[in-house]
Amino acid sequence: MIVYGGDWNPEQWPEEVWSEDVALMREAGVNRVSLGIFSWSWLEPVEGAFEFGWLDRCMDLLAENGIQACLATPTAAPPPWFAHTYPEALPQDADGRTFTHGSRQAFCPSSPIYRDRALRIAEQVARRYKDHPALTIWHIHNEYGCHNARCHCDTSAEAFRAWLCERYQSLDALNEAWGTAFWSQRYGDWAQILPPRATPAIGNPAQLLDFRRFSSDALLDLYRAERDLLAAIAPGVPATTNLMAGMHWEMDYWRFAEELDVVASDHYLNGDEPHIQLAFSADLARSLNKGRPWILMEHSTSAVNWQGHNPAKAPRELLRNSVQHLARGADAIMFFQWRASREGAEKWHSGMLPHAGTDTKIWREVVELGAALRDLADVEGSTVGADVAILMDYASIWAQDHPAQPTAHHKPIEIIRQWYGELWRLGVTCDVRHPEDDLSGYRLVVVPALYLVSDAGAARLRRFVEGGGIAVAGPYSGIVDDNDRVRLGGYPGAWRDLLGVRVEEFFPRESVELTSGRKGWVWSELAHATTAEVLDTYVTGEPAWTRNAWGAGAAHYLTTLPRGADLRAVLAEVCADASVPTADAEGLELVRRSHPDGRSYLFAINHGDTEATGGGVTVPAGEFRVARLESASQ
Repeated sequence: MIVYGGDWNPEQWPEEVWSEDVALMREAGVNRVSLGIFSWSWLEPVEGAFEFGWLDRCMDLLAENGIQACLATPTAAPPPWFAHTYPEALPQDADGRTFTHGSRQAFCPSSPIYRDRALRIAEQVARRYKDHPALTIWHIHNEYGCHNARCHCDTSAEAFRAWLCERYQSLDALNEAWGTAFWSQRYGDWAQILPPRATPAIGNPAQLLDFRRFSSDALLDLYRAERDLLAAIAPGVPATTNLMAGMHWEMDYWRFAEELDVVASDHYLNGDEPHIQLAFSADLARSLNKGRPWILMEHSTSAVNWQGHNPAKAPRELLRNSVQHLARGADAIMFFQWRASREGAEKWHSGMLPHAGTDTKIWREVVELGAALRDLADVEGSTVGADVAILMDYASIWAQDHPAQPTAHHKPIEIIRQWYGELWRLGVTCDVRHPEDDLSGYRLVVVPALYLVSDAGAARLRRFVEGGGIAVAGPYSGIVDDNDRVRLGGYPGAWRDLLGVRVEEFFPRESVELTSGRKGWVWSELAHATTAEVLDTYVTGEPAWTRNAWGAGAAHYLTTLPRGADLRAVLAEVCADASVPTADAEGLELVRRSHPDGRSYLFAINHGDTEATGGGVTVPAGEFRVARLESASQ
């Protein structure tokens, strides 16, 4: 089956509402709910005193009605007694401000007190429900690092030093990696090292980068600790946590994904062209799960409450969004939350059952979606194939986040999304891969903005092209090593030979005209083609787009940043060079999922306001269709 449901928060409602909830869940086709995510203060109202009666009744009610429980450890929101009793376990920012309870995630990730109390409540939950018939999967914590990704307190400082000691083994190695000869920063004792707190001037780039790595690892260690505890108590019950792929950039999700039994991710619409951002997030979630089906743990039925301006979804948009995630590999379609809250910080966040009840647009579409997912049950287990991979690394994004850059307007996340968006408009399905991954299964590898790359990552791309692949890289890629040290000899140091280009100097600018009539934005370079063929130039004559034969393949390079139709035209030519088919997919999204036996499903989703046809399927405006194909040749 395709899993369908959302977060159920019965503790927010009188008990007489629970039976109504479950009856409506059955009407809507809900077969799984997440439960207990923010219930720590209900399960342990006083430290060491546990009350599980209400949760027992909820679990039993679910089991009696054939609804699975994605049961949470409630560790994302410590109760008020935790902050009151253990103020030393609260998080601090770089300016020394301490954050307390009153929202959620008010804890220092490195605090041994928090870790002990979190494991204690997780153990109580696990031992009580390990054999319960409703239990299907563990939901550990919630959105790690969403609000406390970095803590700068003394406890974190001690943990950071221990992490650095393990990473570098000696102060000499750390001083070399951090470049502490600059500004008299050389360390003579581990005790001298602090988190990157407020300083009079710009901080050390390598220190800031390593602190981001450490902070991500600190939260990952908390996940591992809970997961290992649950596995020891309830072996065989899978565990996950909800990432925020494509939305949240504070955690190294490549490392997190390695530890999950199945990747789960949340997604909420935001900004311009939200359906394209949704597609990117879904492709990233699938890629984090190594191409296997994944869990959409949260999205919204309509408006959210935290963006300043929170538009409601248009009619049918709930359905299109959900089917987009399904098309791009999700085998579970879940929402935050089941019943819209009547109080609290998220009372204006939409739910499957809105404040206005069942005689509503939202409820009718919720019921319709449940029926559609039942009809598509045979899609479960199928996978999405892609000929194109986009390289992306969190450490590179973090390194480029340092304030001392050639320009603040070369924004890697924005650039990655722009390149992805133009490939989407060309009808190209993409995976997202870590630079050190095996790339041999792709025809084309796209490197929009990869400022930092390790030696291993640089070698991967060279081998891919040498073996017959086509690559295209954007400017300011391959510039520094994994300690944020410049690769000398001319940019882009990691791939100067591969690209056949040597760059002398960067020239950030608002825009630049190209000989082809196209325009570049934000960035330009004083470049020389050493072995590359020049495909386009600035009107002043310097190379703007090059192609270099390398082994059995070729590598394209852009020294500026075209946008929109100009970028799309370049990527279309690069796709043709890689024998990757393209089409005009401006309004109609086509994605295929396939089973190993050849059965496949063509998802056609019309985001436009007029009827559209593609892949032999005609789709009315704002609707979707799914065509079942019996062989790979169809």
